[in-house]
Amino acid sequence: MSFPARIVAAAVWIKSNFESAIAIVLAVTLSVLGLVDPTRQELLTKVIPLTLGVIAFAVLRDRWRQEAMNAQVRQSLTDIAHTLDELNDRRDRASAIDELLTSTQRTLDSLSAVRFAKGDEVSEVLAEARTETDRWIFKGGTGAHTRVVTLPDCLHRAHRNRRELLVRLEILDPTDRDLCSRYAALYRSLAEGADDDARTWTAKGTQIEVYATIAAACWHKQRLPQLLDIQIGLTSSVSLFRWDLSTRFLIVTQRGPRFPAMIIERDRPYYDSWNIELRTSFAESRPVAIDRATSVRLDDEPTVEQVRDLFDTLGMGLPGDFDDADVTDIITKALQDHDRAVRGAGDTAA
Repeated sequence: MSFPARIVAAAVWIKSNFESAIAIVLAVTLSVLGLVDPTRQELLTKVIPLTLGVIAFAVLRDRWRQEAMNAQVRQSLTDIAHTLDELNDRRDRASAIDELLTSTQRTLDSLSAVRFAKGDEVSEVLAEARTETDRWIFKGGTGAHTRVVTLPDCLHRAHRNRRELLVRLEILDPTDRDLCSRYAALYRSLAEGADDDARTWTAKGTQIEVYATIAAACWHKQRLPQLLDIQIGLTSSVSLFRWDLSTRFLIVTQRGPRFPAMIIERDRPYYDSWNIELRTSFAESRPVAIDRATSVRLDDEPTVEQVRDLFDTLGMGLPGDFDDADVTDIITKALQDHDRAVRGAGDTAA
């Protein structure tokens, strides 16, 4: 450190410790005087109290400074504690806001009761709906997809898990040729392009599809009577939509995989409402006396005569223009149709 810097530092120290500096100067001066001139004892005696007073003042000043510092520290600690309390309050408010946002998101999610799917996603949701379900409620046209995919898959799972399966199907009345004609005409009107299979749909093809669904239900019922509780109702209403309800999902679809499907999960709004609606609609349909089917033996590969006897027993005999080839077509569609796409209700294209 340079000499000027040392002088400055000394001056700063003296300014900060003025009383102590005076006390030191007095003590040194008196000590020197006492050694040089012993005759000045009276002066020394008078000055000593002054020196002690200066020292005492310095001590008191340090104490005041210490108390002031302590008070400042206490105030700082108080301020810090207050700041921490504010931070805690802000944290609590932030936590409350976060909980509110979470609750709001849950509410919005619940209000978003319907989601939409297209293409392969629809098939994936239907497959997920079949997993571990103990019921399948269907309302639609011919029930072809239910016959080919849903019923065998759900029965396989029920048999594997030794679990009862409730199936309720509301499908078109195949004995009403005019109804089936209107249904086929509706879908022909929706055909897109010359290659669209909807152009091949006919009233008779629609009847064959529905008869095949009923025959398949009776065939499965005979083989798993303890596990399968199946009911069929016949409707006279034509609709573009199909409803499939499992224990987890309600899936509303239209013809073909490219049309978006509406998906409603259980415990979301409208699931229970639609469940009630489907049950009410089924109650108003014409029931098929499927229990009578047990009196007609159906082989693993039923014969034409067995199928004719089946529908006669059910009180819905096949139309007079249905020849043996048509009955064979019903049998093939009922038990051997493995086309998971299930194209339609044409005579030969379905």
